[in-house]
Amino acid sequence: MIINETKRLETIHEIDTERKHLENCLTTLISSIGDIPIASPKIMPFGWRKSAKGRTVWRILEEIISQNLELRSKELGFTSVSSADSEVGVYDFEFLYPTGKIAYVNIKSSVLNGRRNKDDISKAKGLLEFYKAYPDSNLYVATFVIDFRDDMTIRICKATVVPVSWIPDVYVNPSNNGNLQSADYKNLSLCVPRTNEEFLEILNVEVNRAIEKRKAGLNNE
Repeated sequence: MIINETKRLETIHEIDTERKHLENCLTTLISSIGDIPIASPKIMPFGWRKSAKGRTVWRILEEIISQNLELRSKELGFTSVSSADSEVGVYDFEFLYPTGKIAYVNIKSSVLNGRRNKDDISKAKGLLEFYKAYPDSNLYVATFVIDFRDDMTIRICKATVVPVSWIPDVYVNPSNNGNLQSADYKNLSLCVPRTNEEFLEILNVEVNRAIEKRKAGLNNE
């Protein structure tokens, strides 16, 4: 039992070390990008109004992040950084280390000082398939915090990286395509350090609970 706990703590330490490295790399990356011009007070004289939302500019930001990661991958210490083949998978980027180890990262946006919301992380079924296919790799959520500035530029002011397996509020929505959802995935202080195996046990329970809720809802219609 002591040996198992020692191995568990070593695994969690390895995940945390990788998490910190990825977060430091993304922090370096956004510092080099700087302010991003989107419009100007001349053509938007009344400012951002309702467009000051992450989804408004996210596709542009995603491409900026992608191109800069590809350009600076070796400078950041990776053999390569590749975009995912599919846009509907559980990760957006594959980070290949010189050791041959691969880290997978799903990127999301958050507006500076925005409200706390329960957001979709990924389809739970896709997560189960991912951890089955890549049992020795880790999956992370990288959140880029966006500041909408008065000069009609945006600034990525912060990047946080959290292991999906550490999400504290694991919940699978039975009526929303079976998505894993979380309101606290951006808050490292609330995270629960787990191994992938421990997370899968919890996720399987939540998936089965969602299936039962869905069945009960259909029977009541």
